[in-house]
Amino acid sequence: MYKEDSHTDVIQEVEFKREARHSDQQPEPEPQNKRKRVRVREIFDGTILVRENVIRQLPFLLFLTVLGIIYIGNRFHAERMVRQIEQLKIEVSNLRSEQITTTSELMNISRPSEVAALVELRGLGLKESMEPPKKLKK
Repeated sequence: MYKEDSHTDVIQEVEFKREARHSDQQPEPEPQNKRKRVRVREIFDGTILVRENVIRQLPFLLFLTVLGIIYIGNRFHAERMVRQIEQLKIEVSNLRSEQITTTSELMNISRPSEVAALVELRGLGLKESMEPPKKLKK
């Protein structure tokens, strides 16, 4: 009987310790699933920026801001390139027309009749040969 008493005493002591441990712990508060409503006043006075969920999202907001700045810069660069391309197209068109005009003038001036007229006009004293050129033999 003595053994049974000691065994029940041990069981009671273990249960007492278990209860004491549980009573020392404070009950955990249940997580609040309710979201606070955003009020217009909080937006205007800036208190919305100090909320915990806004502060937690701050790195992501900074990342989005950097992406936005890069996007805006890229767009400005692309628009500048488009304007430059248009100016270069106009310049190429002008140069092509100038090249065609110069080529046609050169072909007109290099005709034998035009060469003879220019020589006579400038008074160089040159005359066109009436004999065909001769081949030299070795």
